[in-house]
Amino acid sequence: MVEKGIGVRVVRKEDQRFVTGKGRYTDDINQPGQAYAYFVRSPHAHARIVSIDKASAESMPGVLAVLTGEDCAADGLGNNVCGWLVKSKDGSPMKMGPHPLLAQGKVRYVGDPVAVIVADTYQQAKDAGEALEVEYDVLEPVVSLADAHDAGVLVHDEVPNNLVYDWELGDKAAVDAAFAKAAHVSRIDLVNNRLVPNAMEPRAAVGHYDPGSDSFTCYVTSQNPHVHRLVMSAFIGIAPEHKLRVVAPDVGGGFGSKIFIYSEECVVTWASKKIGGRPVKWTAERGEAFISDAHGRDHITHAELALDAEGNCLALRVNTKANLGAYMSTFSSSIPTYLYATLLAGQYKTPAIYADVQAYYTNTVPVDAYRGAGRPEASFLLEVLMDQAAREIGMDPAEFRRKNFIPKDAFPYQTPVALVYDVGNYEATLDEALRLADYKNFPARRAESERRGKLRGIGISCYIEACGIAPSSVVGSLGAGVGLWESAKVRFTHTGKVQVFTGTHTHGQGHETTFAQVVADKLGVPYEDVEVIHGDTDKTPVGMGTYGSRSLAVGGEALVKACNKIVEKGKKIAAHMLEAAEADIEFKNGQFSVAGTDKSVSMAQVAFTAYVPHNYPQGLEPGLEESAFFDPPNFTYPAGTYVCEVEVDPATGVVQIVRFVAVDDFGNVVNPMIVEGQVHGGLAQGIGQALLEGAVYDEGGQLLTGSYMDYGMPRADMLPDFEVVTVSGTACTANSLGVKGCGEAGAIGSPPAVINAITDAIGVRVEMPATPEKVWRAIQSTRLARAAE
Repeated sequence: MVEKGIGVRVVRKEDQRFVTGKGRYTDDINQPGQAYAYFVRSPHAHARIVSIDKASAESMPGVLAVLTGEDCAADGLGNNVCGWLVKSKDGSPMKMGPHPLLAQGKVRYVGDPVAVIVADTYQQAKDAGEALEVEYDVLEPVVSLADAHDAGVLVHDEVPNNLVYDWELGDKAAVDAAFAKAAHVSRIDLVNNRLVPNAMEPRAAVGHYDPGSDSFTCYVTSQNPHVHRLVMSAFIGIAPEHKLRVVAPDVGGGFGSKIFIYSEECVVTWASKKIGGRPVKWTAERGEAFISDAHGRDHITHAELALDAEGNCLALRVNTKANLGAYMSTFSSSIPTYLYATLLAGQYKTPAIYADVQAYYTNTVPVDAYRGAGRPEASFLLEVLMDQAAREIGMDPAEFRRKNFIPKDAFPYQTPVALVYDVGNYEATLDEALRLADYKNFPARRAESERRGKLRGIGISCYIEACGIAPSSVVGSLGAGVGLWESAKVRFTHTGKVQVFTGTHTHGQGHETTFAQVVADKLGVPYEDVEVIHGDTDKTPVGMGTYGSRSLAVGGEALVKACNKIVEKGKKIAAHMLEAAEADIEFKNGQFSVAGTDKSVSMAQVAFTAYVPHNYPQGLEPGLEESAFFDPPNFTYPAGTYVCEVEVDPATGVVQIVRFVAVDDFGNVVNPMIVEGQVHGGLAQGIGQALLEGAVYDEGGQLLTGSYMDYGMPRADMLPDFEVVTVSGTACTANSLGVKGCGEAGAIGSPPAVINAITDAIGVRVEMPATPEKVWRAIQSTRLARAAE
């Protein structure tokens, strides 16, 4: 067995440079002759651009260029694109207005980039930006999602009623029939609050045009540099793909917000050529990030759950309105549709489900994927509704869920909303979570809290998510503009060291560690001898990047396939070295041996022979490196049960999480320590959404929560010591490693657990974020209502 192979708690390789401040982020990249960019952004949510007078800005000290949307158009640059085409229920394609790199003719949200100033220093660029004279004809905005359809204001003239698409999934007739015979119907209206990503590292980019080679390099905070290069070349038109290098160095968190191709990295790369080849650098200020990074969530939903007399779920009916903001982002169309409605079955055997989703433009920051991307919205809806239904019919919420679970012998299981779950054992995670949370003794703890004048509640969430993205043929038929396979290359050096090149990108997930563990395990080489290389389109094989918890399940499987090719070639070389038949060669723990004998050679010896082929099999190519691609046959389906226990102070509305248990089934686990860390991070973000975070706009489209003074973020002292446990036994069947995604689970399962706990404590549900004021008002309203009875 390899000492630091699969299943071992190995300290992350990358931590040495991160903890000691030796990481190299985009803002750390400085090049000779570097200039700086400052983006002038619209102060209005909706306005026509009457004129832009460049003269005052161009005359400022150090200014090298003032570029606007007209300059982009003159150079033939294309629009930002949405890479997933969704059709409405009538078969018509979604309606997309243009999304220029710099606004042309009209601005559509506060923060919409209008111009870029390039100068010798950032302060000079900023000073010139403040001097730029832009005349606007201010228009009435549409800000509220609820009003978007009938507001009488069009964000894009090409999109009537601001309706991008009206999409559906499921069997409406079967759902209607089930509701007609239901013994009980639970109904709910809820909001999934808009979030601002707030990664530790703001977005940044450095663009450089080399006149000598007529080529461009873009350093950028990206989760998928190859997709960046594809879009920047094929759609934006910065340069042909072979003349454009995209490098994503260390990236300080992404959470989905760095998947997308934004205007800024395209503009600074293009601007470098406009100023004669000097590099151009831009790093977002934190306030700028609030109004330029793609936001997440922002749904309003009405849902109904039909039950029979015994408490079995018969059907689920869902109507969701999704806010896409002012423009379509790179994958925004897929979030409220194929990544949301397909998860509405949850862990339950509900026979019929129907969802219809209307997506709208508003004069707000564009909305796209944020940790979980559609899955948290589905889980929140379903788990809050399941809790409500259980209480309405007088059943314990845990037992109501258990009664409706898909049984473990029913897999593979075809859901009513397209997905086929390959494996699952939902009772196992529920039982373990209830045991760890001491669920049976909760009434005694509640009574003790009441004696102290506090309100205590407990909440359950049984989540499931789909990770890894489905086969390219499937997503292609559903409108995806790219394939969703992954790539890898494994290369031995003369001396037996290993270089691993992956098309995925690591920005906190620990790929440099887990991928090294996989390769060490499969090839029997020391873990310390494996180097993982990623993030540079000139060095790595073309890949689809990191998002949707896909890296290990898809990228890791590509690595396994490349390792298998290495072993197969190694057997040919070893057979020649050992003067044996290839069929008699066995490989285990880094040794090629002749079956039934003590004759063997090491992988290192085979690698050296491959590169110094003085005694080598005839007709076999020298060298020892292999590439592989993997297109997954299905999603992976992590699932689990989270239990949250809270204590509420009725005098202030302050909610204290006193206990949080997270039990997950991630299939096989490569590095338990990293998995636990991923869950911890997701829990913090999910609890942040439940209790603190929410982007709020005023009627004029100004973001009121545009800084940390107004936008609540979770802090360490607000969170309990999480009890995180992983149960095994349902290894994924879609990859040979048996792994499922883990990076988003915490953010998916935690919000409903928290809200259900608060509801249990105070007797009424409050919308996220459940701030002390909201909770206090709900308590007072409930008391007044009871007093009036």
